[in-house]
This record gives sequence, structure tokens and C-alpha cells, in this order.
Amino acid sequence: MASSKPLATFWEWGKNIICVGRNYAEHAKEMKYTLPVKPLFFLKPSSAYVREGSPIVRPYYCRKLHHEVELGVVIGKRAQEVPQEAAMGHVAGYALCLDMTARDAQEECKAKGLPWTLAKGFSTSCPVSDFVPKERVPDPHQLKIWLKVNGELRQEGHTSAMVFSIPYLISYISGIVTLEEGDVILTGSPKGVSAVQEKDEIEAGIEGLLSMRFHVVQQKYRP
Repeated sequence: MASSKPLATFWEWGKNIICVGRNYAEHAKEMKYTLPVKPLFFLKPSSAYVREGSPIVRPYYCRKLHHEVELGVVIGKRAQEVPQEAAMGHVAGYALCLDMTARDAQEECKAKGLPWTLAKGFSTSCPVSDFVPKERVPDPHQLKIWLKVNGELRQEGHTSAMVFSIPYLISYISGIVTLEEGDVILTGSPKGVSAVQEKDEIEAGIEGLLSMRFHVVQQKYRP
């Protein structure tokens, strides 16, 4: 797929991070959520990206920081109102992403009917792996993703368990938000989300393709 910009470093210039929630039934069950009839999605700013070698920073207002490992779909061609049967033609490749969540802030925001930005949009809330061209992934619905904390397996799931498929997500989202080259869709997290603490080491991967490693630090700044 011809690109005007280097997709291998999409995190440096991509505009939007679209995150799909409750797309694995077992995760929805562990969080005591009902499954959505239509995809539930929210946005992270591009400043949420963090790469291996830099830490995940737990916000000063957070005491319950949860990991959520997810397959990211990297858009390679502008998509607006795309039918499902044409959706995969807009995919350039994939990446492993973490949707780091300030769960205590999310619970408070939900209780007050407020947006989730404090919980989902803080800097370093989207650790991201190297880019994997789509040619290396014959079927993105047949991948195993996993996450360990300090060497202990916390999350492991198969993308075949998604409630909404990747073509459906692209079609649905592109009918609401125009997807641009370099945008990423986080496709949901399998069960096993849990809290991490300062100095913890998170390792995550896509079996047979890649892995990445991050350490957690505490934000010192106070406004």
C-alpha cells in the first residue's frame, strides 16, 4: 500500500487513537459490564503514545492503574463510510498496544456522568509496539496476545474471540469518524486486566510476531 508518510513510525505522526471497549465477552464479564449492541469507542490523544525504552507514567491522581493489552489496527488509507467488504483494503498493518487505564478515575467519572479523559487520555496511556505490515498477518482474527507483569502471566486471549470483527469495526467507526492514514484502532482487551504498581515491569506480545517491555513509574508533578 503506497503511503505518503512512513507507516513504520505511525506513532510519530498519526492523528487519532480510537479505542473499542467491551469487545471481548470475558473481559466485559469480569468488569461486570453488559455487552454492547453496537461498538463502544472512545478516543485517546496522539500524545498518549509511548515507545519501548521510555516508562509508563502513572498519573499523580491515580492509585489504581490497570493494563489492557490490545491488537491495534493501523489505517493505511483514508476511510469514510466504508462498507465491511472493502474495509480490510484500508488496513496497512498492525501493532500491539496497551490501553493503560486509571481505573479509579474512570469509576469516579462514570459515577458523576463525566467524560473518561482523565482515565484514558493521559500521557503514556498507549504503549505501542513496532509496526507489523499486513502481509505478515494472514488473518488478524487468529492471533494470540498476552501480557505479563513481573514475569507473571496476567492476560492471554485470541483475537478470534472479538465480539465485533475488524471489518465491522472499520465500517462502523468510519461512518461516524473519518479514519485517516496513520490512525490506529485498538480492538479491545481480553480478560485478566489488573493493577500495576510503581517499578513493575510489563511485558506483552503477539505470539510469533513481537513483544515489548515497559516499566511503570509514578508521576511526581502536582498542579
